[in-house]
Amino acid sequence: MTIGVWILGDQLWVKQAALESCFHQENVPVILIESLHHIQVRPYHRQKLVLLWSAMRHFAQELRQLKYSVTYKIAEDFKTPLQEWIRENKITQLRVMTPNDLPFTQMIQSLELFCTITLIPNNHFLWSTEEFNNWASGRKRLLMEDFYREGRRRFQILMEKDKPVGGQWNLDKENRQPPKGKLNTPPAQWFEPDEITLDVIDQVNSLTCPTYGEIKPFRWGINRQHALQVLDWFIQNRLPNFGPYQDAMVTGEETMWHALLSPYLNIGLLQPMEVIQAVEQAYFQQQLPLNSVEGFIRQLLGWREYMHGIYHYIDADYSDKNWFNHTQPLPEFFWTSRTEMNCLHQILTQVERTGYAHHIQRLMVLSNFALIAGLSPQSVENWFHAVFIDAYDWVMQTNVIGMGLFADGGVLASKPYAASANYINKMSDYCKSCVYNHKERVGKNACPFNFFYWDFLDRHRQQLQSQGRMSFILKNLDKMSAEELQSIRQQAQDWHAQS
Repeated sequence: MTIGVWILGDQLWVKQAALESCFHQENVPVILIESLHHIQVRPYHRQKLVLLWSAMRHFAQELRQLKYSVTYKIAEDFKTPLQEWIRENKITQLRVMTPNDLPFTQMIQSLELFCTITLIPNNHFLWSTEEFNNWASGRKRLLMEDFYREGRRRFQILMEKDKPVGGQWNLDKENRQPPKGKLNTPPAQWFEPDEITLDVIDQVNSLTCPTYGEIKPFRWGINRQHALQVLDWFIQNRLPNFGPYQDAMVTGEETMWHALLSPYLNIGLLQPMEVIQAVEQAYFQQQLPLNSVEGFIRQLLGWREYMHGIYHYIDADYSDKNWFNHTQPLPEFFWTSRTEMNCLHQILTQVERTGYAHHIQRLMVLSNFALIAGLSPQSVENWFHAVFIDAYDWVMQTNVIGMGLFADGGVLASKPYAASANYINKMSDYCKSCVYNHKERVGKNACPFNFFYWDFLDRHRQQLQSQGRMSFILKNLDKMSAEELQSIRQQAQDWHAQS
């Protein structure tokens, strides 16, 4: 029997499960494939394509140095090069680490090849799908906080026996400071493209299928050494002050104190536990602020693992969920960034340049607007999936459909993350340079976040009453006159008609 291993573009780790399953064999045939057809599902950000293909090519080099027999193909699809490679190497069993994305798993299972296909359980997460399902089954609620605490106990992270270090599980209240004065944010760790990356840039520039965003300057890391440098840079220069301003947004500040590790984690160049342990070790050795350390660890040990687990636990029709029955089309400015709403303009131009925006920009501006404006959840999810450098199906289904748009009716979140311009004005400096007035609800100068917010609450009042945390907010509708509410409804309708 001859075993071959197919490595996918988000599985770039020498200890990934399919490779590890063959550790006792010499000269294991390995294949990596760039599929030109696969990238035509949506207009992906050019920098994401560069990151993925350059990282794959660098990983192939690394495997060759480790004496693997590596085949690297650029092809229209996956099936043809796989069939040729299987024939040439007389492979009888093809091993693939189970993809994180369910559609890709289904595609692999539908392939007609000349050998058996064996899916090896994915080892890029701390919780296996089976382990998460066991935790989730029988629970009345699937709260991330419950899961996070279980993870802290299970992996003994920031724990003193059975108690959390510092006496509290969650220090989020200390991590919501609005930006004031000069923040003196540290620079990000970026890299100059090498020859391989420059070749990939040329290739992506020559694509004839639709793509999105600017390709230069490309500054992301493309191998494990780069990813480890970014991790070390974050711990030394950003982690100490990460906590307090992690929800703040500032014009011209693309990354603030954020780690920029998700693109590398999501393709396997970093593993979650090594990142968590490095941060925990820095806390104990350097006496770093606990609110910064706990806040960051919660994003990995809590949120990232939780979202991956939920994605594989929920029903197959989750991607079609639309609890509010929102059907408005995605405005063109999401692709062009041409809008007079300064907060959206700033973030959309940043995404166009880099493929990146931090979590509050994504949740409380982009998703918030999509929610209150009644945009189709599926069109919004497709856009998020296309434009972000760290986007994959398992990431975006839960984060956008569930967390951002509440289209699942509360499977993930205890209430919709809907907010008026008041929140954006509090947590950013965007409103200062905007043509709209963040205080006005109706009229020519009214911020669309305001009239859409109140229109959203009014339209869905009956549904939202069932969400306990919304009852206090909904009472504010009673304080408005019938005339003002009608003006709000009309302005929201007019905005959609004109856009």
